[in-house]
Amino acid sequence: MAVTLEVCVDTSAGLAEAIAGGADRIELCAALALGGLTPSAGFMAEAAACDLPVMAMIRPRAGDFVFSDRELAQMEVDIATALAAGLAGVVLGASLPDGRLDLRALHRLKAAAGPLDCTLHRAFDLAPDQAEALEQAVALGFSRVLTSGGERTAEAGTDRIAALLAQARGRISIMPGSGISPANAARFVAMGTAELHASCGRTIPATDRAVELGFAPAAGRHTDAAAVRALRHCLP
Repeated sequence: MAVTLEVCVDTSAGLAEAIAGGADRIELCAALALGGLTPSAGFMAEAAACDLPVMAMIRPRAGDFVFSDRELAQMEVDIATALAAGLAGVVLGASLPDGRLDLRALHRLKAAAGPLDCTLHRAFDLAPDQAEALEQAVALGFSRVLTSGGERTAEAGTDRIAALLAQARGRISIMPGSGISPANAARFVAMGTAELHASCGRTIPATDRAVELGFAPAAGRHTDAAAVRALRHCLP
């Protein structure tokens, strides 16, 4: 069974590298260093012209996933922008203060998404009962759940991911993400996952002046075609 490799990118250069390396699908973001935020309308328009399906992250700010009504209204506009750009889908998530999925917010965002393909992002990993959250994701009509099994990395959450795959029974895709590499990809393929999510980045130091003036961190991670190619080579 072929495994879909989704690569997350946050720059035009990263998008080109992911395509050149053989990614099957793109997660389009801004600020991957913050876990991914909503990309600009211009970046969405650029990505829409590529030959791969593109999923836009819809997350208006860094931090938790407890969103106010004003933030949800902003997210609805961002979803409309992704739809108008011709993207394949959006990546969504919303939590209650205790970590459970915010079903009211998610119903609202899913309604705004209409025909778009929808991924439930790692807000899922904050849920205190992931088995319950998975059933909610199925009922909401999400195509897939991006998850590290509630741990910092997917490798650390392997047992939970295996349990989620068994529970899903093909009703929804479980897509492991966070720390996916050629060193561990085969483990998840053997578990039966049909999709993997990775950044395929390499660390590049910023210029001293940019760091000095506060325009950049001391180093950043940038999507690398060779890293994408190496991971894609490991997958069926």
